[in-house]
Amino acid sequence: MDLAVVTKYSALYSKPSGLILQYGTAGFRTKAEHLDHVMFRMGVLAVLRSKQTKSTIGVMVTASHNPEEDNGVKLIDPLGDMLAPSWEEHANCLTNADEQDMLRVLMDISQREAVNLQQDAFIVIGRDTRPSSEKLSQSVIDGVTVLGGQFHDYGLLTTPQLHYMVCCRNTNGQYGKATIEGYYQKLSDAFMELSKQASCIGHEYKSLKVDCANGIGALKLREMEHYLSPGLSLQLFNDGTKGKLNYLCGADFVKSYQKPPMGMEMKSNERCCSLDGDADRIVYYYYDVEGCFHLIDGDKIATLISSFLKELLLEIGQSLNIGVVQTAYANGSSTRYLEEVMKVPVYCAKTGVKHLHHKAQEFDIGVYFEANGHGTVLFSKGAEAKIRQLAKELEDKEKKAAKMLENIIDLFNQAAGDAISDMLVIEAILALKGLTVQQWDALYTDLPNRQIKVKVADRQVISTTDAERRAVTPPGLQEAINDLVKKYKLSRAFVRPSGTEDVVRVYAEADSQESADSLAHEVGLAVFQLAGGIGEVPRPGF
Repeated sequence: MDLAVVTKYSALYSKPSGLILQYGTAGFRTKAEHLDHVMFRMGVLAVLRSKQTKSTIGVMVTASHNPEEDNGVKLIDPLGDMLAPSWEEHANCLTNADEQDMLRVLMDISQREAVNLQQDAFIVIGRDTRPSSEKLSQSVIDGVTVLGGQFHDYGLLTTPQLHYMVCCRNTNGQYGKATIEGYYQKLSDAFMELSKQASCIGHEYKSLKVDCANGIGALKLREMEHYLSPGLSLQLFNDGTKGKLNYLCGADFVKSYQKPPMGMEMKSNERCCSLDGDADRIVYYYYDVEGCFHLIDGDKIATLISSFLKELLLEIGQSLNIGVVQTAYANGSSTRYLEEVMKVPVYCAKTGVKHLHHKAQEFDIGVYFEANGHGTVLFSKGAEAKIRQLAKELEDKEKKAAKMLENIIDLFNQAAGDAISDMLVIEAILALKGLTVQQWDALYTDLPNRQIKVKVADRQVISTTDAERRAVTPPGLQEAINDLVKKYKLSRAFVRPSGTEDVVRVYAEADSQESADSLAHEVGLAVFQLAGGIGEVPRPGF
């Protein structure tokens, strides 16, 4: 390591005085103009991680569903999964180190992790469509090259596509070809094979309207369209030709405000979906004949997928264990339906896909989706081998079911939640089962719910346990929540500190929207009083 060169380059990317950032589930995120030093240092850190693991590491420049003026960065570990927790701490230390301490922190990480600095390193880089992303990607490249790392810049990619590329490169191509064409070919082949199994696909199953949040998803779906023809026709809205990234559109907007995105042309009972800015989340929705808006979020996506997988397992006579992993935000009706009707076990993990992904790895088949539409399905190596073997050996109806399972394995992006992959899985299942969007929605009825944010001076005064469903501190808060919940039928509520800003997130559900709104407001008031609230508590529905 040439310390003089590192010092020289680092000075070009000096850290703004007083700026402290934390590496969360989504990496670092803030206003783009504050990120030059972060990108440079994450390029450096990626090289250290690559040298330590002797593997390709990914660096993705994106702020996902955040406003266009924001940006961010996250590192991708060797199997396409999220950065190991111990290295998240290294990322925090390196990013927040003052300029004069940067080299010392760098050497400390190298020593603590026993990094062989003579080892080769290879980094792959991707970015979203934000105006700031190309320049920030160059900062990453400077960080990579200053330590002698080699790199491949994929340019514009969805976040899940870069996860896929990393996984492909580190599995010697066993997972797929590490090219964008390889990604399209793998998914489209599996989708077309699945779609062939549908006895009769009507026109309503061949057409889908997609809100692309004016983001990278539009570019990639345009590239992929001819791979899917004639199995699926996509009509893209908010495709980036006009309109601002994530502004009044995208999966996060639709989920949060429970209304369609701006710019989407919808007729009654038409099946529509929204991706988020970097295409790792998806939600579906439609208008009924009376003009009422219906949202189909991650809970109903998990329900559709897990019930279909269980049906196929029963057909081939396999007792592979399947589990659904949710967070505290999952609607209570979805949990009851899965456990009581489908007889599928449900587990709760802390908010953040890294926690769900880790829990899902414990099962033969682990289905995980956050309510916001971020999720995927994981197949253990043993389960995958068994299914592929059965697809060769079984006969007739059982063989058909086993082949479907094999195609579904190939259609899911098991490295990360992937809106494009998930969309194709959903479209295939609806066609195979002959389900309309209304019939899918009618599997169960969501309990009315409400989410609000309460501004506080310090979010760290709130601590939680039981997968964030119970508050430990401040004293008396959980008792207050318990008393408020007792006032309403079929109700529950919880609070948790935001991972990125000084707000406390409040979730409430009850038997009516009015009750859910009132419960959310009252719990918000309790947070305000006991946790040092600032400003006013939102009054939803009033």
